[in-house]
Amino acid sequence: MKPVRHIPLIILGSGPAGYTAAVYAARANLSPVVITGIQPGGQLTTTTEVDNWPGDVEGVQGPELMERMQKHAERFNTEVIFDHIGSTDLSKRPFTLHGDAGSYTCDALIIATGASAKYLGLPSEEAFMGKGVSACATCDGFFYRNQKVAVIGGGNTAVEEALYLANIAAEVIVVHRRDEFRSEKILRDRLLEKAKNGNVTLVLNHTLEEVLGDNSGVTGIRVRDVQSGQTQDIPLMGVFIAIGHTPNTDIFKGQLEMENGYLQIRTGTRGNATATSIEGVFAAGDVADHIYRQAITSAGFGCMAALDAERFLDAQKPKGH
Repeated sequence: MKPVRHIPLIILGSGPAGYTAAVYAARANLSPVVITGIQPGGQLTTTTEVDNWPGDVEGVQGPELMERMQKHAERFNTEVIFDHIGSTDLSKRPFTLHGDAGSYTCDALIIATGASAKYLGLPSEEAFMGKGVSACATCDGFFYRNQKVAVIGGGNTAVEEALYLANIAAEVIVVHRRDEFRSEKILRDRLLEKAKNGNVTLVLNHTLEEVLGDNSGVTGIRVRDVQSGQTQDIPLMGVFIAIGHTPNTDIFKGQLEMENGYLQIRTGTRGNATATSIEGVFAAGDVADHIYRQAITSAGFGCMAALDAERFLDAQKPKGH
């Protein structure tokens, strides 16, 4: 039997949401423990340059920012455990978490497990990750000012990324495997307008076959016509894979209220905004946000979750203490 350890407040996840929650919780003397998960540092560790973190005037490398956040949390005596939680029982308090290295119980839980960008799974896509292949136009679009880029996908994510990039890049090639977009009508109409009168080119009924490149990074893409099977090469500098995100919530299925896999939180103006459907369980960052998905918004959510957890734990104390 693995040992079971009780901790008043556990934070699951080690991205900006998790570490910001840890800083605030630790400063409130809650002695939080962060369980890192399978990808310590979260999505930011796959981003080379973070140019939109306020105060970092020269920009900062994603892994460096996460290292600094971890040190900040540890400075206030947050314990960081490198473990991956495989199952949970949130039906009664204390909540129970089962990890690879051991089991844990806690009185309050902050879920900051994030979301993972979906990729196509091409070897060439992986080879040029961070060297011209990205899954976040808001993060990396700036590096392609006045250059030619491609967006792969046909849903809301792809159309939003293409519209965003159209204001930065010289030309945006949108590659979609079907003949029409699955996005909301208003977004689709804006994209079609840009295709007609702007700098967007639509390559429909095509799939991405291969990302082309050399030592300097991406130099183009090879696309395949789904009907004829013919391929063509398109020279360009950046490829944005925009086929959606998957929230990391499998271990909470059937326990917490979700929408499309994202945790439902209360939000609103009365405080307790990060509360989930179970009292004492809070959510922060991309795991509960499929709209904004920025490092800074995740950090803000983490702060709110820590304050909500602090109030909750305070209310559990016997009166007169």
